[in-house]
Amino acid sequence: MSKKKMKLSMPSLKDARSRKFESTEVISYHLDGKFSHVGENKTYYVFTYGCQGNEADSEVISGILEGVGYKRSVDPYKADLVILNTCAIRENAENRIWGVLGNLKGVKRDNPELRIGICGCMPQEENATEKLLTSYPFVDLIFGTHNIQSLPRLLFEMYQKQSKVIEVLSTQGNILEDAPKHRESKHKAWVNIMFGCDEFCTYCIVPYTRGKERSRDKDEIIKEVEDLVAKGYKEVTLLGQNVNSYGNDKHDGYTFGDLLYDLDKTGIERIRYTTSHPKDLDEKTIQAMHDCKHVMPQLHLPVQSGDNEVLKKMNRKYTVEEYLAKVKRLKEMVPGISLTTDIIVGFPNETEEQFKHTLDLVNAVEFEGAYTFIYSPREGTPAARMEDSVPFEEKKERLERLNERVDYFYRKGNERFVGETVKVLVDSVSKNNPDNLCGYSEHLKLVHFPSHNLALIGTIVEVKITEAKTWFQMGELVSE
Repeated sequence: MSKKKMKLSMPSLKDARSRKFESTEVISYHLDGKFSHVGENKTYYVFTYGCQGNEADSEVISGILEGVGYKRSVDPYKADLVILNTCAIRENAENRIWGVLGNLKGVKRDNPELRIGICGCMPQEENATEKLLTSYPFVDLIFGTHNIQSLPRLLFEMYQKQSKVIEVLSTQGNILEDAPKHRESKHKAWVNIMFGCDEFCTYCIVPYTRGKERSRDKDEIIKEVEDLVAKGYKEVTLLGQNVNSYGNDKHDGYTFGDLLYDLDKTGIERIRYTTSHPKDLDEKTIQAMHDCKHVMPQLHLPVQSGDNEVLKKMNRKYTVEEYLAKVKRLKEMVPGISLTTDIIVGFPNETEEQFKHTLDLVNAVEFEGAYTFIYSPREGTPAARMEDSVPFEEKKERLERLNERVDYFYRKGNERFVGETVKVLVDSVSKNNPDNLCGYSEHLKLVHFPSHNLALIGTIVEVKITEAKTWFQMGELVSE
C-alpha cells in the first residue's frame, strides 16, 4: 500500500499533554446524500471490546450503518462488513482481537467480498496500527475514536477505490451530537455525559487514545434522558472516564452533582453512573445520591491499590486515608450502599507488604464485587518504563489471594438481602435456565427467579430473595 493512500496522524505522549487545553467543538451528525446508500443490500456485524464507553460507541456505529442501508447480521462470519471496536487498556483485550482477526482471515479467503474494519482505541496507538498494516494486510478500514461521524464517507471511499482506507485523527477530540443509535436494550440505555480523560494515571493509555476531558452540554444530556423516558426506558447509566469531573472544562460552576439533581426530575426510574475517580467524588455528588430517589444506592469507585506509595507511583492523586474517608461518608449518606471497585496487583515493584495493604483496604471497605487485574504494561505509558522486580508467578498468586477475599465479600453482600424483597428490572430469560427470568436490583445484584412471563422483560418487579450465591441471588416473584 502506498503512503499517499494513508490518512494517518498519531499523537505522541508529548503532543497529548501539550494539546490538553485545546478548545472543544460540538459537531452535529450530518449524512451527506452521496453516501446514504453505501450499505444497501449489505449486512454488518460489530464486535465490541472493552468498557461501557465502547459499547455506547458501538451503538452509534450500528446506528450510522443502518442509516446508510446496512442490515444487522446474526452471524458475524456471514456479514458483508465486520467492524471490530477495540480496547487498548490491557494486553489481554488486544490478544483477543488478534485472535478474531485470525479467524476473519480465513473467512475472507473464502469470501473476498467481505470487508473488515478496525476502530476504537487500538488504532489510536501507533504501534498497534503498524502491526495491523504489517501483520493483517487484509483489514480494509482503520479509523479512530475521534472520527466515527466520518464512517459513511470512509466506507464510500473503501468501496469506490477498492483499496485500504485509514483515517486516525490525532485531535484531542470533539463532541458528536445527534448521531443515530441502535440501542441494544429497549429499557436500559448508556448516556455519554463526557469524553476523554485528564488524569494520566501512569499505567493507563486512555488519555492518549480518547483525548482530553470534554463535557457535553447539560441541556443535551437532559433532553436525551427525557427522550428515553418518553420511549419507555427505565434506566440510564451515565458514562465518562471520570464522570465526577463533569463540567470542570466548562468553568460555569455546574457540576456532576447538579446534573444528578436535574436528571432526577426527568421521570427516569433509575440512574447509575460510571466510572468515578475518588479524588473528584465531592460532597455535592454524595448529597445528591442521598437526596435523589432515582439515583441507585450503588457505586463503582476504583481504588486500584491500598498502598499510598503505590498510589503515588500510579499518579492516582489521593491517599488510602482520603479514599476511606469518602467511603465512610458514602455509607453515612446512603445507608446500605453497594460499593464495587477496580484493583491492580503486581504494579512494578509492588512489595508483599504493599499488597497486604490492599487486602487490608478490601477488608475495611467490604467491596461487594471488584474487577481485579494483574498489571499489564501498555507501551507509551510511564509505568511501562519502570523496572519491575516482581515475578509473574508471584503476581498470579497475589491475584488469587485477592480474588478469594473479594469473593467472600461479594457473597456476603448478596447474603444481606436474603429474606428481603427487592425491586428488579427484568432484563431477559436466564442464559443458564430457560425457566427463570433475570435482572438487576437497585443495588446492582443479579437476581434470578422462576417465571415464563416474557411480558415482564423491561419492567420493574418485586422479588423476595431466597438464596444467595457468590455472583447472583435467587428469588421468588412477589408482584408484577
